[in-house]
Amino acid sequence: MNVEYINPFIEASQSVLVMMTGIKPELGKVHLRKAPFPSENIAVIVGLTGTIRGQVVISFSQNSALSIASAMMGGMPVAELDEISKSAIAELANMIMGNTATILASRGIGIEITPPSLLMGERLMISPANMQTISIPLILGNENRVEIDVSLESKK
Repeated sequence: MNVEYINPFIEASQSVLVMMTGIKPELGKVHLRKAPFPSENIAVIVGLTGTIRGQVVISFSQNSALSIASAMMGGMPVAELDEISKSAIAELANMIMGNTATILASRGIGIEITPPSLLMGERLMISPANMQTISIPLILGNENRVEIDVSLESKK
């Protein structure tokens, strides 16, 4: 997978997380993932079409999602993932992907994104078909993290 495709995801996700939570995430070790792979309890899936196509899965533990939703809502305590906090998490993913699309477009790589789909459950397994997956872990401190799994293929 071309690094010129991955760096915009890192850049956009760090920028959006700082803007929305006030926390600058530390980049963990970026690595390849073999399918199927486990996801955290909460995952947002966004599809990509255009010059490159595939899907991005942004996943959170329950605690990370609650902490991020709270920060996005001005520090209001969030004890459970209700409709408002789920909407905040889906919107965070949408903002990350929108910023990624803007960065890619500035480099001559046109993509369009699908609306985000939020999945919740225990032992979620993700299995992208015929695509290589790069995992981008972002550590937000206090054991909170966001995992961004980018599965892409270049159009011929």
